[in-house]
Amino acid sequence: MMSRSLQRLALAGALASVGLALATTPAEAGRKPAKPVAKTVPVRLLSLNDFHGNLEPPTGSSGRMVDENGATVDAGGAAYIATHLKQLSDGNTLKVAQGDLIGASPLLSAAYHDEPSVEFLGKIGVTASAVGNHEFDEGYSELSRIMYGGCHPVDGCSPAGKWKGADYSYLGANVIFKRPTAASGKAEKEALAALGGQNTASLRGLLKEYGIPALPPVTVRWMNGVPIGFIGLVTQTTPGIVTSEGIKDLEFIDEVKAANVASKLLKLVGVKAQVVLVHEGDQVTPNQSPDACSTQPGAGNRIATQVDAEIDMILSGHSHQAYLCKVSDPKGGTRLYSQGGSFGRVITKVDFQVDVKTRDVVRSSVVADNQVVTRTVTPDPEISTFVQAWKDRVAPVANKPIGKITADLTNAAAASGESPLGNLIADGQLAATKTGGNAQIALMNPGGVRATLAYAGSPAGEGDGVVTYGEAFTVQPFNNLVQVVTLTGAQLKTVLEQQFTGGPNNQAFTKILQPSSNFTYTYSTGAVWGSKVSNLKIDGADVTDTQTIRVAANNFLVGGGDAFLAFKDGTDVWSGPLDIDAFAAYFAANPSITPPAPTHITVTP
Repeated sequence: MMSRSLQRLALAGALASVGLALATTPAEAGRKPAKPVAKTVPVRLLSLNDFHGNLEPPTGSSGRMVDENGATVDAGGAAYIATHLKQLSDGNTLKVAQGDLIGASPLLSAAYHDEPSVEFLGKIGVTASAVGNHEFDEGYSELSRIMYGGCHPVDGCSPAGKWKGADYSYLGANVIFKRPTAASGKAEKEALAALGGQNTASLRGLLKEYGIPALPPVTVRWMNGVPIGFIGLVTQTTPGIVTSEGIKDLEFIDEVKAANVASKLLKLVGVKAQVVLVHEGDQVTPNQSPDACSTQPGAGNRIATQVDAEIDMILSGHSHQAYLCKVSDPKGGTRLYSQGGSFGRVITKVDFQVDVKTRDVVRSSVVADNQVVTRTVTPDPEISTFVQAWKDRVAPVANKPIGKITADLTNAAAASGESPLGNLIADGQLAATKTGGNAQIALMNPGGVRATLAYAGSPAGEGDGVVTYGEAFTVQPFNNLVQVVTLTGAQLKTVLEQQFTGGPNNQAFTKILQPSSNFTYTYSTGAVWGSKVSNLKIDGADVTDTQTIRVAANNFLVGGGDAFLAFKDGTDVWSGPLDIDAFAAYFAANPSITPPAPTHITVTP
């Protein structure tokens, strides 16, 4: 058996082979961890998930949370998170996260490709995080830049200067390259050499079983003389919910399979205290205490119950819910399965003991608590100053008026599934792509319409229907390109059929695409899949199966996002402006906009 020092050296070599150095805390760097004398030592984890760049306190329902007493309270905001973390931290604390820390962010962060949010997370001491699907919004190469540093290839450096990279490790054990690269062979040789010939066959087997890592699968942090291993996972549905071009070289394999291989890697070098950080979760019964286990078992529960019994707890994300559950592992043991809401409104605190002799978590000692990030505490002054500095930088852009509305423009769905704001966005995309792209209709995915435009909602305080760029960006924060593809009438009908469950595309739930005002059709709620959609008309003229139609949509949809796979059959792709720029241009061309009536889709039994 290897000594503990050799085990740690071996792990450092193995992890370096996949682009990850074994991190240590400053106090432990350059020296051997102190030998524990107690039978067990304490460890505290503080975790966040789905922060989505909410440096300022989120507003509306996104800024409220039901607390442990059943009261709905205001929650979230970077300066309040920092205060709560300081109050909850002790000398045994590690801070971690479960993905979607960036992406779909407010303009304050998104204007600078979320560098402000990543810097904030480093400031508060996050040490490791799973990647989420939104970390891939701008593609794998941009995620790599965020991880390791450098200025944006198009927009250049932010006002803060050259980006230095994240201070924490992003992990993705189930994210691999589709094909070997020159670096992968070199990585295996380095790993075998670092192990000094020990466990060579085992390591080779693991590398072969795992694939070619695109991201570090694991990291290890030492606390009170014992190693804690973290495994990062992201939902394997990521290819269907991000733009395909940015991840074309990647494969997202089954989370359970990847976690089990990563667990073996940790165990191989003596790390038995293992925590999964997974960006996948479940829904809950509404308005429950954040400490309740009111989950409806789904994709998150499958992972939590099926990953290797060596894994001691599963901290999750993605579904934006708060819950604390105990689930059974494959050997009948009990382990924690938790999530902490979203937007920085909840911090999950997990206390446990690690046995000094076995170096494993004492499962019976695990105590978890979801702490609501209330705004009744004093905001952290350093973080308040930090956020204000970025607000000052972005203010000229955010507060610039782009047009007016005559009433609230809501994204609430009518009975047909369309909304006034969704229809308006589609109209703007059609207008932006008629010249150059020869678009005839436009379709917008409902999940991309993230907020309502309120008549009295301007942050500049006009209260007279003025819409600012910042408000428009809140509605569409993804920076997608508007593209145009050619579809036949039959292919367009298939796209519309793919709005509904029951088809071969495995649509999880009905998602009604938002049509431009010149496109109408009918769907039947009672008809079988494939026969639901009829009576397609463009500018009042019937659509035939054989005619060709130029359809505008964002590149997320064109790439088959949200399970609209028939879009990928389109030909003659033309790329136009960013979606937010098309939206702003539509306001410029129509200075006073009345909300369109969501009556383009007729619904029959």
